[in-house]
Amino acid sequence: MNLLPNILFCLLLVSGIGCFAINAKKLIRNIRLGKNEKVSDNKRKRRKNMIRIALGQGKMTVRPVAGILHIFVYLGFIVINFEMLEIVLDGILGTHRIFAPLGSIYGIFIDLFEILAVLVIVSVSIFWIRRNILKINRFKKQELQNWAKKDGNIILYIEAILMILFLTMNAADLRLQSLGANSYVQTDNFIISQWISPIFSTLSLSVNSLIFVERTCWWLHIIGVLFFLNYLYYSKHLHIILAFPNTYFASVQPQGAFKVNQAVLKEVQLMTDPNTDPFATPPSEENSSPEKFGASDVFDLTWTQLLSAYTCTECGRCTDECPANLTGKMLSPRNIMMKTRDRLEEVSKNIDSNKGLFKDDGKQLLNDYITPEELWACTSCNACVEACPVSINPLSIIMDMRQYLVMEQSAMPKELNTMMSNIENNGAPWAYSRADRMNWVNE
Repeated sequence: MNLLPNILFCLLLVSGIGCFAINAKKLIRNIRLGKNEKVSDNKRKRRKNMIRIALGQGKMTVRPVAGILHIFVYLGFIVINFEMLEIVLDGILGTHRIFAPLGSIYGIFIDLFEILAVLVIVSVSIFWIRRNILKINRFKKQELQNWAKKDGNIILYIEAILMILFLTMNAADLRLQSLGANSYVQTDNFIISQWISPIFSTLSLSVNSLIFVERTCWWLHIIGVLFFLNYLYYSKHLHIILAFPNTYFASVQPQGAFKVNQAVLKEVQLMTDPNTDPFATPPSEENSSPEKFGASDVFDLTWTQLLSAYTCTECGRCTDECPANLTGKMLSPRNIMMKTRDRLEEVSKNIDSNKGLFKDDGKQLLNDYITPEELWACTSCNACVEACPVSINPLSIIMDMRQYLVMEQSAMPKELNTMMSNIENNGAPWAYSRADRMNWVNE
C-alpha cells in the first residue's frame, strides 16, 4: 500500500490547521488589547440573540433578495463542510468514500450537498453581478475600493470554484463507478453530477484520465478549503466565525441608552447632593477618575468594540441607512469600523516587530484614521446599529471618541460649545435668561 498520499495529506492538514491556529492566537491577542468590559449579564437573552441573528440570519432578510441569496451561501458553507469530514477521514486512512456503505442515506446527503452547491454557485454569481456590473450604490463608496473590492470578489471566486470542484469530482466518480474502476464503490446516482458525468463519456476519457480528474478535484478541494480557512484572517469574511461571539457579546441594553461614565456620574452626584461628603468613600478603582476620558486610539476602546471591528462584513447596510452619509457628509459607519480594524492591524504589526511590546509610532485612531469631521457628522440616531446584520455598533466608537474630544481636548463645534454654555448659565440650550423664560405667555 502506497502511504505517500496519506503522509502528504496529513502534512497538508496539520500545516493548514497550524497556520490557522497561529492567526487565531494573534486575533485573540489583538482583541484583548481593548479595555475590559463586563458582558456576563443576561446570558439567556444573549444566547437568544446569537441563535436568532448569527445562526438564524434573522436580520439578513430585511432585504429579501440579498438575504435569501446569503442564506443559500451560508447553508451551503455550513452543510457542505460536513462533507469535509469524509474527505479528512479518507485522506488520513487512505480510503475512498468511507461513508458510502450507509447506502441510500449517504445518497440523500450527497444530493442535498449538490443542490446547495448549485445554489451557492447561482448566489455568488448574482452577488458578483451586483458588485461589478449593476454596481449597487453601497458598493461604490470610497472605502470599498482597492483591496476591499478585490477581497469581496476573491471570496466569491473561491466559493464558486470550491463548489465546481465538488460537483466535478462527483461526476468523475460516477463515471468511474460505471466503468468498474477499482476502489470506486457503487453509490446512488447523484442528483446534479449525474447530468455532468455524461460529458466524460462523450470525451472518451480513459480510466486513468478520469482518476486523474477525480483525484485532482479532490486534492484541490481540500487545498482550497484550507487556503480559505487561513485567508479569513486577512479578509472581511472573518464574520463567518466572529458573528457568533459578536452577537452574543453585543449590548443587550436599549439602543437609546448610552454608556454611563461612572467617574462623571460620581462628580455630578457630589455636586447635586449637598449632604454628600466627598471624602467619606475611600478611593478605589471603581470610583477614581480614569486616566483618560473617552477614546483616541484602539487601546482606549473595549475588547467588544475591537471584536466588532474584526467582525464587520463591509456590507454597507449601516452606511446605506446613515442620514448623515445620505446627505453628503463625510461620515460612513462602515468606514469607522474598517479604519478601526486597519489601525488595530497596524498596532498588531508593531507588536510583532517589537518582540511582543507596542512601541509608540506617533499615530492614533483619532486624526490619523478617523477625523473629527466624521465624528461630529453623526446624529446618534442608531440607524447603523439597527441595520447591521451581525449586531455591530459603530455609534459606540463614535461616542467614545467624541467624549475624548470634549473632555480631554475641549474640541467641539462652536454650536455645541454655545449650547453647553447656555445650559450652564441658563439651564436650557437657548440664549434666554431664566427670568425671561415665561415671556412668551404674555404674547
